[in-house]
Amino acid sequence: MFCGANPGNNPAYAAAARQMGEAIAQRGLGLVYGGGHVGLMGIVADAAMKAGAEVIGIIPEVLMNREVGHGAITELHVVGTMHERKKMMADLSDGFIVMPGGVGTLEEAVEAFTWTQLGIHDKGLVFLDVEGYWQGMASLFDHMVSNGFVKPEQRPIAQFVAEPAAALDALSTFEAPLAKSWASPAQR
Repeated sequence: MFCGANPGNNPAYAAAARQMGEAIAQRGLGLVYGGGHVGLMGIVADAAMKAGAEVIGIIPEVLMNREVGHGAITELHVVGTMHERKKMMADLSDGFIVMPGGVGTLEEAVEAFTWTQLGIHDKGLVFLDVEGYWQGMASLFDHMVSNGFVKPEQRPIAQFVAEPAAALDALSTFEAPLAKSWASPAQR
């Protein structure tokens, strides 16, 4: 789960985070997230824990005080760097859901897309598009395709849905496209 360390200014974001945590638990799934107790991160973790899900947080030392490392989850891993955090999250996760958030959330999501695109992993990426929050991102991905920087068969790596249950459904049916070289045989 990638999401903001702030709750945002629309109450719909917090409501969706609670619903997401509950939906994860209802399906017998676990949550891997950034380890914070604040913002949407804290809301989704609290909801998942309360509903009975295993919750694993990964937080770098530098953010322990800023994001207030969550002390009431199944496991909290404190790592040295953001790179270690992202690698551990990727290793422990079967797929990625992106809730509203800021630049850090966006950066994590784009890296997950890239890793699937390159064949580093085969995990899906679903943006929980609460009240159209991620529509600009969907348009940007489409723009990248139309301008030849993302292959059309790779565009479905990033899916956009409006409801938590739909996000989990999309991840459960995700199939990664084959990673191919951009170079033509003549360029190799």
